Amino acid sequence: MNSPESIDRQEALDRFTHLTAIPGRSGEEKDVAEAIIEQLVAAGLDRSNCKFDGAEERTEIDANCGNLIVHLPGSGSGPHVLLSAHMDTVPICLGSQPVVEGDFITSSAATGLGADDRSGCAAVLTAAIERLRGSDDSLPPATLLFTVQEEIGLKGARALDASLIGKVDLAFNFDGGPIEKITMGAIGGERIDIKLKGLPAHAGVAPETGVSAIVIAAKAIAVLQQEGWLGRVSQPSGEGTANVGVINGGDATNVITPEVTLKAEARSHDSAFRTEIVQTIEKAFQWAASDTCNDTGVTGRCEFSSRVDYDAFHLPEDDPSALALESMLQKMGREPYRKVAGGGLDANWLNHHGIPAVTVGCGQQNIHTDSEKLDINDYLAACQIATQLICEPVS
Repeated sequence: MNSPESIDRQEALDRFTHLTAIPGRSGEEKDVAEAIIEQLVAAGLDRSNCKFDGAEERTEIDANCGNLIVHLPGSGSGPHVLLSAHMDTVPICLGSQPVVEGDFITSSAATGLGADDRSGCAAVLTAAIERLRGSDDSLPPATLLFTVQEEIGLKGARALDASLIGKVDLAFNFDGGPIEKITMGAIGGERIDIKLKGLPAHAGVAPETGVSAIVIAAKAIAVLQQEGWLGRVSQPSGEGTANVGVINGGDATNVITPEVTLKAEARSHDSAFRTEIVQTIEKAFQWAASDTCNDTGVTGRCEFSSRVDYDAFHLPEDDPSALALESMLQKMGREPYRKVAGGGLDANWLNHHGIPAVTVGCGQQNIHTDSEKLDINDYLAACQIATQLICEPVS
């Protein structure tokens, strides 16, 4: 079996640029998945070992494929290792034209690169191809997971059919940041939908007969801001963040606006405190609706709903996947450090499904922007780590 150090640098780079040039926004990942399958089959894997889990039938948007689950057969003893990465990119990356510039890969087009997370996909794919080329049946079985719809709220990981994966001993999610960063946990997030209903009226002739939904929204937002429940939230009972990100309503300046819809979010590493933030936001909007009335005492109304996008998690300090990753990085001359993410990761839902996963950086920088780039040395190190994990049994 080839050692990780013998990975062909040019092949690994070509693998990344090939995958990155394929458009694949959330819900449209099938071409990326088929390119991955094509390379695995060319390396000797039977296509029957590649399965889709039908997650697209359990998510809200129209989508063309579910999560791709790949089983690498083996008869040897040792831990069952899972390697995962997500296939979708944000819209700014559509049309990416990856080019090598010194120690980095960038997009020559006016787009994002898409290293988030095609670098993770390419690292996992590189490891699988190295293993297939070695034809070493004495290795224990391993599983690859390529998820969908990560960028729009971890929808693919949430809808994962974990029964197709089975019991996992070690799990590594390749996504986000420098190779030295070991992400041990992530924040939990909840999305909020608010509909405010008032009464229309002519704004010039009889404004007093109307109830402005805009006024209701303004009152609630002002109170939340003044009392420290928007932005960085720090209260005696906990810490988190909250934001009202979208407001829609109104058609004309001469009409008292009868309806406004808002989208908001709350995040915290403490699930109970996140719930408290959401409840406080609801209380503010319900109060503002009941406090805003016309000249006859008719008040506004508030319809409020929320849903958990992903719950917070934190791996224990002695998590075996984290310890294995730490040891590998140290042997490579790197200085690993542990972090907890302020945004959601597929690992949030993997943990929920009973698959505790540590997240491995792949060298992505400036993600979700048109200045995104990939650190080549970090990416190649991620390829080496992924390869070692499934080509050399972890003790």
